[in-house]
Amino acid sequence: MILKCILLVVGFVLLVKGADYFVEGSSDVARRLRIPSIIIGMTIVAMGTSLPELAVSISAAIAGSNEMAYSNVVGSNLFNLLVVCGAAALFTPLTIHTKTLKREFPFSIVITVLLLIFGYFGMSVGHLDGLIYVVIFIIFIIMMVKSAMNERKAAEVIKIETDKQQEMKEKKPLPIWKVLIYIVAGAIAVAIGGQLVVDSAEGIAQFFGLSDTLIGLTIVAFGTSLPELVTGIAAARKGEVDMALGNVIGSNIFNILFVLGLAASISGVEVVQNNLIDCVILIILSVLVWIFCITRKKISRLEGLIMVVIYGVYVVYICIRA
Repeated sequence: MILKCILLVVGFVLLVKGADYFVEGSSDVARRLRIPSIIIGMTIVAMGTSLPELAVSISAAIAGSNEMAYSNVVGSNLFNLLVVCGAAALFTPLTIHTKTLKREFPFSIVITVLLLIFGYFGMSVGHLDGLIYVVIFIIFIIMMVKSAMNERKAAEVIKIETDKQQEMKEKKPLPIWKVLIYIVAGAIAVAIGGQLVVDSAEGIAQFFGLSDTLIGLTIVAFGTSLPELVTGIAAARKGEVDMALGNVIGSNIFNILFVLGLAASISGVEVVQNNLIDCVILIILSVLVWIFCITRKKISRLEGLIMVVIYGVYVVYICIRA
């Protein structure tokens, strides 16, 4: 138990420092290539911070722990949506671009509804369902890359021109070798740190006799989402509000389409009634946050606080339910 507690602390350190370097390197890439930070956040950063979810869900699917694979993805997406966005908004209000509100955010809701449909009819996410998700993910990435190339070609940089961001844009670019080290080393540290936190926390939870479903929705979901949390907060503190939101939306899309899709492709994921309830809750809260965004094109500090409180209520609910 003492060793697990030590590894938990080490995991937190790797997550925090790795996320900080990863955001720094990714921001430099965005400035160099004239690619909007929102695109970087929804692709490179989102994939890097979702490595723990990918590792846990695939391992769970191979081991036959289907509830863990499904609960990890749904629980992580709820945590990302409410806590990561909410906590980042507490540091600085998250400004939302019209394109994101009309395209990526609704898309994340649609694929969650599709996940509910897959689960309801047949009570499982089968091999074919998983392959469909992976194909949709590939199409999504191609569209994101194409969008980035078109915006670079048109020399469009979608940013909110605050004094802080203007200063960042004019900052001297980092050497290429340092950018690569920041991104690669940061991603590795985030992945390893997230896995250390998950393994340690799961061992501690099992020591106290908690169920797999509760572990998947809380400790494992929290642990695998820590990269998104620290990356989102780090991005918000650096004034990269586009990256903070893009990281969350991109991670949620990545979790459902690729993480759960790949896990289901390897080994069909069975769905229980509580999984469907959690998926419905995710859809409802996604629509709620989307409404927060479209009202004033931003998530205010008050709305961020409300989102964090809602997540706390949800955790109490699933603990009572268990």
